[in-house]
Amino acid sequence: MIWFKCSLDAWRSPQFSSVLKREVETLPSAQLPLQEGLRLGSVALEDGVSVVILGSEELESVIRVRAMIFYSSVIAGCSCADDPTPVDTCHEQCTVQIDIDKQSAGVTIALSPD
Repeated sequence: MIWFKCSLDAWRSPQFSSVLKREVETLPSAQLPLQEGLRLGSVALEDGVSVVILGSEELESVIRVRAMIFYSSVIAGCSCADDPTPVDTCHEQCTVQIDIDKQSAGVTIALSPD
């Protein structure tokens, strides 16, 4: 489970977006839906994740945030010695929905349904 206690504590303050951005960017990339959000490559890379907060709202039990995640991917070849496929990175982005439980600070992150 993921917890964003600092983001929950910063809710309704001017620092909320920057605190949330920092907490998302420091997560292990396996906890983000990067692989599911691929459009160009076949394997999401783990480094260089950047987040832009698009908006947030308070619901009854959660703080719901929409964010854009920018990252890189590669088109994986066969890794054979004679594979002519160059290893180039692709720039990727996906929109996610982040729900922060207002009681526990527990977090769910999923691709945005929009």
